[in-house]
Amino acid sequence: MRGIKDSKKLSAKKRDEWFRVLTKNADIEWVVASVPPSEIDRINIHKATNKGVHLVYKKLAGRAAVPALLDGSLYLPKGIPYTTIIKGDEKIPIISAASIIAKVTRDRLMLRLHKKYPKYRFDIHKGYGTKLHIRFIKTYGLSPIHRRSFRLKA
Repeated sequence: MRGIKDSKKLSAKKRDEWFRVLTKNADIEWVVASVPPSEIDRINIHKATNKGVHLVYKKLAGRAAVPALLDGSLYLPKGIPYTTIIKGDEKIPIISAASIIAKVTRDRLMLRLHKKYPKYRFDIHKGYGTKLHIRFIKTYGLSPIHRRSFRLKA
């Protein structure tokens, strides 16, 4: 994984290249998980992110012989061995790989959702809280996939 970087520091093209390398490699086991917007609204974004981490861990449980390596403020429930590394996606190649797989998977989901909700232009902003995205929400209201708890800036 020489040359791999944090997904936020790669172009979309480079992320796609790395995604292909990582997901086609038979020696790399990977899974993704998601938490629906309604649950994020119910439990908050931080808890939902950690729930997603736990879902991924459960999907891979028993396959990995080492403790999980997590980025930033992520955590797993008590009794599960893990290490959290601040800015791990910048420092640890396997965490960089996970961030790339997660981001590319999410971006591809947003492209599919753009086809279902074209007026929100998810193809451009990928659902991030950009000025453009906020403008579309103010113009069209929330779609069924938007979090109701997200606070729009005035």
